[in-house]
Amino acid sequence: MNVLVVGAGEMGRWFGRVVRDGLDAPVDLAVADADPAVADATADALDARAVPLEIDERFELVCIAVPIPAAPEAIAEFADNATTAMADLAGYMAGPLAAMSEHVPECERISLHPLFAADNAPGNVAAVVENGGEITGAIRNALLARGNEWVETDAATHDEAMETVQASAHAAVLAFALAAREVPQPFHTPISAGLFDLVEQVTGNDPRVYADIQETFEGAHAVADAACEIADADRDAFEALYTEAGDG
Repeated sequence: MNVLVVGAGEMGRWFGRVVRDGLDAPVDLAVADADPAVADATADALDARAVPLEIDERFELVCIAVPIPAAPEAIAEFADNATTAMADLAGYMAGPLAAMSEHVPECERISLHPLFAADNAPGNVAAVVENGGEITGAIRNALLARGNEWVETDAATHDEAMETVQASAHAAVLAFALAAREVPQPFHTPISAGLFDLVEQVTGNDPRVYADIQETFEGAHAVADAACEIADADRDAFEALYTEAGDG
């Protein structure tokens, strides 16, 4: 199978490794990136070939592994390169799937969201499949073979869940980090230590990715509103909120 991965960053490299090592058939893997040096480095790491973004070549599978805002445009740009299937790894499903439906209506269309950083693989991979076929099945088998869980869903369910598990969760952790004062280590509780561990996890990545998530999904304002409600609560109201949080 010949495969083109557009976007040679962390997740593009992860997907390239999945198809290179997990598919039963031999894979001719090509990678393209706006930064040719990144494409070259990923190609070397995957024993693939780096190709320019303007490549005039057809591939059975094209995978778009670019940031959320760039995904629909990239899908349109590389639609003519896909003969059989197109996938995306944007992490937001409604927009990319709509773009694929418009630009590659005859192809298998797969929106994938690995719910982990590439360094933490394997894990759950959310998947929305439209017009599935042999390549979709091959990708699924490759992911399963590497220890991942294939979590098939629909775009609306996935995107609504991301409001909580990404936008709200990240906002809560970052808000704690911004509000927290430096505390001598002996004074930490298991809760505070755990929160600072989460801060380290969240802030040790590319801030542009987190900005894309906050821009795409609602959720941060709900965290802010809840924090204000807690801060303004009297004793009885606080106890009610505490109980409500435990029941959630």
